Amino acid sequence: MSDSLNYLMKARPEAMKSYFTFLKQSGEHLDGRTRDLISVITKVAVQTETGFKQYLSRALRNGATPNEILDALLMAFPVLGLSKVVWATDILLSMDIPEFRPEYLHATATWHDLAPLGDLPDADVKYLECDGRHLFVYRNGNEFKVYDSRCPHQVTDIPHLALKDKKLTCPKHNWEFDVTSGDCTKTGNRPLRQFECKVEDDRLLARW
Repeated sequence: MSDSLNYLMKARPEAMKSYFTFLKQSGEHLDGRTRDLISVITKVAVQTETGFKQYLSRALRNGATPNEILDALLMAFPVLGLSKVVWATDILLSMDIPEFRPEYLHATATWHDLAPLGDLPDADVKYLECDGRHLFVYRNGNEFKVYDSRCPHQVTDIPHLALKDKKLTCPKHNWEFDVTSGDCTKTGNRPLRQFECKVEDDRLLARW
């Protein structure tokens, strides 16, 4: 939720509560994915970049695929018009979300070779790049956690310089994460995306 909405929730709690109740009830007969896709389209219609990024992130988090989001944009073309569809596509391209790259749009999940175990010190965090994706890897003995570098708020790619000790802070809106667990510990309320991983032949692999 934005700072402005947080302020209004405190300043006018009854009015804002009624507003959010209306929004929730107005879509109660729609499944969550459909509601998310409609929300994405409404943000494109009014060309609100922050809202578009936020609802895009929510749609992806709740199971909408990049192909479904692209289909929704194109299906709304008669109402949105070419300029707004291009506006949204430009934002998508600037965000450089791996799942939206043409080579990944129709790909199935596969295992990716990240690094030899000798390059991953115990009780430490390693920043890696693998097949066009940035990752943070935390090792605790023989246990590994592999996180997407993308912030769950607006899919911002968090740089390695944002890591201090075991804390990772997104430079966009200061969401702070504990890399030992992936939990968000400050500002936000959603954890880092974690990938399935395994060890084979003394190498760490992750699946996406």
